[in-house]
Amino acid sequence: MRETRDLLRRRMYLVHKRAELITHLEILNAQNNLPPFGKKLGYAANRAALNIAERFTDPSVQRSATLDVALIDKLDELIAEVERHRTRTAKVDDVQTYHRLRTVPGVGPILALVLLDEMHQVERFDRVGPFLSYARRVRCAHASAGQKIGTGGKKIGNAHLRWANACAACLCLRGSERARQWKQKQEKQHGAAKVLGILAARLARAVYHLLRKPEAFDEERFGNGQAPPAPAASPTTKPAARGTRARRAAR
Repeated sequence: MRETRDLLRRRMYLVHKRAELITHLEILNAQNNLPPFGKKLGYAANRAALNIAERFTDPSVQRSATLDVALIDKLDELIAEVERHRTRTAKVDDVQTYHRLRTVPGVGPILALVLLDEMHQVERFDRVGPFLSYARRVRCAHASAGQKIGTGGKKIGNAHLRWANACAACLCLRGSERARQWKQKQEKQHGAAKVLGILAARLARAVYHLLRKPEAFDEERFGNGQAPPAPAASPTTKPAARGTRARRAAR
């Protein structure tokens, strides 16, 4: 898993460089006081139709734009090649887990690969709590004398897994009407920014359980999910002593 994980992280590096080049084209366009492109430069057909280099009059700027477009086209080829290779190997390594991750709304083929590789084996987490901590979805509370004095440990865990959960939360809102309704209700109590973090933690918890059981993602159960009821008192619990009851009544 370490080898495939490093390959996907290298893909992320290429994606970031591609985004920087697209941003540079937008900056060149703004610096020369030209109208907006009107189309997303992330698509090769749009870049070809816009004739980006011909928009500029200065030869040096034209050359710079041509280099950016050529690099973006090459990065598109490299990224697509990495994605095809990793998708084929995932179907050989752990096809069942891969397809269960794809049942989560908003989780596509690449995001499922990132989740699969970054969590490695879900069996190494005996409870959902350590998994949420590893995904940076819980806060480390600092306390003194029984009083909370702050939080810390923000960099403990896997940053790539945290990013994948955040992306899954945003894409889930885009593709699930039930998730959008849940978000509108929670915003009144927690605010828009905090709700995204809550949703990401809920998705991480759901992913943990669907991989441990194993079973597919149930959107209806996820939307109507509630905290489990508190365990009932054990019938073997001994009653408090008579003196203890009297002291409690006196208080």
